[in-house]
Amino acid sequence: MLLDECVDRRLAGDIQGHDVLTVPDAGWAALTNGELLARAQQEFDVFVTVDRSLPFQQDLSRLSIAVMVLRARSNRVRDLRSLIPQLLAALPAAKRGEVTWVGAEQRA
Repeated sequence: MLLDECVDRRLAGDIQGHDVLTVPDAGWAALTNGELLARAQQEFDVFVTVDRSLPFQQDLSRLSIAVMVLRARSNRVRDLRSLIPQLLAALPAAKRGEVTWVGAEQRA
C-alpha cells in the first residue's frame, strides 16, 4: 500500500497487517499524479489519498492499482485515524482501476 504525500505519514504505522510506504519514502514526491500512479501500479496494489479530485483528474480504469480516497472532517491525523477501521474493512473489496471512497462526505 502506498500513502500519498498529502496523507500524514504517521498514519502508516496505524495500518496494521499491511506493508505501507509513503510517497516521500519511495522517493516519488516530485512526480505528478499521473506519473505517480503509473509508477505505483508497478509496485503496489493500493494507493491511499485524501485528494478528492484525483479520481476525476485521472483515468483510473487504465490502471492496475486500486485507489482509496479518505474522507474525514479534516486531513489532520486525528481525523484520518478514525477512518482506519473502515479503510481496513474496505481493502478486500477494493478493485484495481477503481476508486473506493472511505468515510462520509463532510458538509460544513
